[in-house]
Amino acid sequence: MSNGGPDRGYVLHSYPYKETSLILQLFTEHQGRFGAVAKGARRPKSASRAVLVPFQPLSLSWFGRGELKTLKAGEPDGPAFPLAGAALLAAFYLNELLLKLTHRDDPHPGLYAAYHEAISELRALSRSRTKPAADAVEPVLRRFEVRLLRELGYALELAREGESHVPIAAEREYFYYVERGAVPAPSHEEPRANAVKLRGLTLQHLERGELTDPVTATQAKQLMRLILHHVLNGEELSTRNLARDLQRIDPKRTEEAKR
Repeated sequence: MSNGGPDRGYVLHSYPYKETSLILQLFTEHQGRFGAVAKGARRPKSASRAVLVPFQPLSLSWFGRGELKTLKAGEPDGPAFPLAGAALLAAFYLNELLLKLTHRDDPHPGLYAAYHEAISELRALSRSRTKPAADAVEPVLRRFEVRLLRELGYALELAREGESHVPIAAEREYFYYVERGAVPAPSHEEPRANAVKLRGLTLQHLERGELTDPVTATQAKQLMRLILHHVLNGEELSTRNLARDLQRIDPKRTEEAKR
């Protein structure tokens, strides 16, 4: 039997198991993503019932050698992160990316730090007096997406042209191809289906994580959608489908729910 932890972590997803237990997908600082059974966590008087939930920082211990570990202890490791509106949907989007793109038992302490930071930022937005809108959460998502791709080993070059390796010029326009990177865009020519057209300034802003400029925000979102579509092999994300469903129900929520 192999023991693990204590380690800092989060619940990414959970579902009922047998009568009183849960199966959890966990993401921890030094173990990465893995599955674990939380025995008795669904009992009415279980102390874990309100603790083993998404976005709650945890201190976790477990045992077992197989793909599915057994949770030994799960305790709060800081205040809960109450999220609402666009911030809540954004947080579930981050969880879905981790579930789909990380490998089991593949630790990425840097990615854990990026996730914890993003959840903290979303929490701060939720605690503000005004309800967070989509344009407020988008910079958090873009910064996380860039760090996610780089932590997982994808070559995301934003500072130099993909073929010549010349530094990106703020005043130029580029076609960005997933497999080629940024290529100078001829004047008045539109990109092909597998590329987006954007400013050099947008690439520089995205590299620095500066996403307050409206044009940068729009173009950076288009770019990251293109890249993630490729990395996910075209697989749809449930959180994006949910956002579209919300828009059909209530068109006024477009900017709050749109991913």
